[in-house]
Amino acid sequence: MSKQLGFLHNSEKCVGCRGCEMACKNEYQIDVTPRWRQVFQLREEDFSLPTRMFFSMGCNHCAHPECLRVCPVEAYTKREDGIVIQNHDRCIGCQMCVMACPYDRPQFNPIQKKAEKCNLCYQRIDQGQKPACVAACITGALELVEINDALDQRVGVLKTLPGLPSPKITEPSIRFIGPKQGKQIRRD
Repeated sequence: MSKQLGFLHNSEKCVGCRGCEMACKNEYQIDVTPRWRQVFQLREEDFSLPTRMFFSMGCNHCAHPECLRVCPVEAYTKREDGIVIQNHDRCIGCQMCVMACPYDRPQFNPIQKKAEKCNLCYQRIDQGQKPACVAACITGALELVEINDALDQRVGVLKTLPGLPSPKITEPSIRFIGPKQGKQIRRD
């Protein structure tokens, strides 16, 4: 594989507006229940001082995706740029991918009775555009990046955040600029 596209999320910039979630819903007009991208509040007990910080999570387009490995009908493929695509028409709704993903990213759609997930807006990327979630991020907290050693060696870039599964499981293509330890945002 020549490159691995993924996300860089900066919790220092994210205000939890959920614009990325809405952009995804608007782009694909998906049903209410599955949320391909979700914004979560970071747990205060994981950091030294109380903060209100968030992170945004979609499919991590892992280097070793469990969804692809366990799918009995081969509904998942991985492109040369590292994007993990799900062929919705092939899905039989067995939910093996849902159970296998440590990040809970493929989600079962009870209306369609199939699993579905973020495809990193590969159609937009192929046209030279940013994914809808990245384009909608008003603070610039969410970026599309090429995951490589240089990014991993940058000061302040983390492979995981407290509470997330070990990145050794699937090697997710997401990196974080996490909240600085000891930074206090509120005083209540």
